[in-house]
Amino acid sequence: MELEPRGNGLEPVGHYEEIEISESSVNNGPEHIGPHCFELLRVLGKGGYGKVFQVRKVQGTNTGKIFAMKVLKKAKIACNAKDTAHTRAERNILEAVKHPFIVDLIYAFQTGGKLYLILECLSGGELFMQLEREGIFLEDTACFYLSEITLALGHLHSHGIIYRDLKPENIMLNSQGHIKLTDFGLCKESIHDGAVTHTFCGTIEYMAPEILVRSGHNRAVDWWSLGALMYDMLTGSPPFTAENRKKTIDKILKGKLVLPPYLTPDARDLLKKFLKRNPSQRVGGGPGDAADVQKQPFFRHINWEDLLARRLDPPFKPCLQSEEDVSQFDTRFTRQTPVDSPDDAAISESANQAFLGFTYVAPSVLESIKEGFSFQPKVRSPRRLNSSPRTPVRYRGTGGALGWGALGWRPFGMGASEWAPRWGQRTVLEVQWGVCIEGGGAQPAPSWESRETVRAVG
Repeated sequence: MELEPRGNGLEPVGHYEEIEISESSVNNGPEHIGPHCFELLRVLGKGGYGKVFQVRKVQGTNTGKIFAMKVLKKAKIACNAKDTAHTRAERNILEAVKHPFIVDLIYAFQTGGKLYLILECLSGGELFMQLEREGIFLEDTACFYLSEITLALGHLHSHGIIYRDLKPENIMLNSQGHIKLTDFGLCKESIHDGAVTHTFCGTIEYMAPEILVRSGHNRAVDWWSLGALMYDMLTGSPPFTAENRKKTIDKILKGKLVLPPYLTPDARDLLKKFLKRNPSQRVGGGPGDAADVQKQPFFRHINWEDLLARRLDPPFKPCLQSEEDVSQFDTRFTRQTPVDSPDDAAISESANQAFLGFTYVAPSVLESIKEGFSFQPKVRSPRRLNSSPRTPVRYRGTGGALGWGALGWRPFGMGASEWAPRWGQRTVLEVQWGVCIEGGGAQPAPSWESRETVRAVG
């Protein structure tokens, strides 16, 4: 466009277009994320609160990339204050905590009736399925997985977060075979040195004694659970199991720890230290936390710096043909036609207030967006970006864990009518100050809310 002198200034010559200068026209800011940005590829799981899909991003930053999209129905979450609180807590934890061995949250947004969570797609499936195939792990294999989990737990603890639901179903593998912790619905925040909490929650076979007796617990419960998981990996079942919940609890509180003779001295030593009933005597239960665990002889051959950088080769690498390969997931779901049902169950404005602030775009995505603009976007908090919220959740109804913090998904590989527990039935409980302990057994008091799920495993 050419300019020439006219009157008191310069005016354009020839054809031109007038454009109103505003923030929206000069600085478009981050892309508006919504369901329209994703193509549904496969169903990975489903439950009472919604579905998990494998999706491909079809526009904007990360176009063509494969993700897992969890879709949750607000109406079913909002009717229970505790489910709403868990949804918010898990979503906040996934935003705050970034680590090589913790699932990545990429986007969070919402529509009138649904919450959407876009997570990295962990195409290697559950560690549980690998353990199920192998029966038990060799000690070197178990050592590798336990080492990566130790670093993940240590990172959570450094942020004042205790995990409280460590078990094979909540540990997934990425395409390279490295572990990723998922399902943060039972996490507790703001538990730093000296602080305790009293919520009765978790999966019975992996729950520490101090949770069962309501004596108050802290991050040491995660090291008990890691010990139970280690025992599970090396022997084929958790250390204390029985035909019903009461007897299982009795064994956890009073039973003798039986160690198979084939375990090496280092493995036996660490299991005994993890499974100390007194949390102050438990390895990791002191101020050193994960650092004390890392010093144990069982891990003497681990180079922790290389492990954190994922320079060590995993013992098992999933056999995947492409980024879209879903062979590690239940075919009952993956064969279904992926359909995100109409968003026709909007909730009241007052109920919707519970989901304010859920919108999220990962900082790495924001940086990619900025690089594509001629003008620098206005600096703002990721959680204040356009769009709306979305979050991860867990369902404590009929169903197992799907990973990615799913609500109500059945375990991969089996339908509701086929659940055949591998070690007997697992029970997942959450009772807030609602447990009566009699003779070592825990019975939820009738006047308190109790949600009990048989955690079927295969």
